[in-house]
Amino acid sequence: MSALLELEDLQVFYGASQALFGVSLSVAEGEAVALMGRNGMGKSTTIATACRMLPLRRGAVRFAGQDISAWPSFRAARLGLGLVPEGRRCFPNLSVQENLIAAARPGPWTLARVHALFPRLSERADQLAATLSGGEQQMLAIGRALMTNPRLLLLDEATEGLAPVIRQEIWAAITKLKADGLSILLVDKTLSEILPFADRCVLLERGTVAWSGTPDSLTPDLQTRYLGV
Repeated sequence: MSALLELEDLQVFYGASQALFGVSLSVAEGEAVALMGRNGMGKSTTIATACRMLPLRRGAVRFAGQDISAWPSFRAARLGLGLVPEGRRCFPNLSVQENLIAAARPGPWTLARVHALFPRLSERADQLAATLSGGEQQMLAIGRALMTNPRLLLLDEATEGLAPVIRQEIWAAITKLKADGLSILLVDKTLSEILPFADRCVLLERGTVAWSGTPDSLTPDLQTRYLGV
């Protein structure tokens, strides 16, 4: 499989504090990669850097064969990176439908298709996003990203803090997206859900890649050492 996203030797700072110390990873066409690690190890920073929301001190971000290291985030989004950010960040004073169409781009993902994936969004089309439950806001954040018609979907803690029944709905939807051939890079903590889903896992430890491999090679010892489970 050819690499769709390539992150090479990323070094990223917040002011004088270094957050990433040479992170390298890739996501192939149609592949699902899980980015894992304890809190504060650089997962969200890696996602934000891939989407060109943070500047690089050193390294490169390549997407679909293009070096986008110096691009602003809106150009990266137009090229096909769709972000579902941590904390959902829906537009609270817009309706569900307005949220979905705000950043829509032409392609196979339409309102009708998003409604088919998440029927609740159709039922609540005229409600303000601020009035939705946390799970419904997460569905809206995923639907909004899909409406940009991305080639790669990046999900940062897509099921964190949600009730088990809603988590199941979100995972069922993400699994369907993978089955449809969408490339996915996701951050999540629940091994029982992420390991059956992912093709590969990348573990971060203090801003570096500590381990990468297939889910079945992620031994209990590695889980304890790098995930604290």
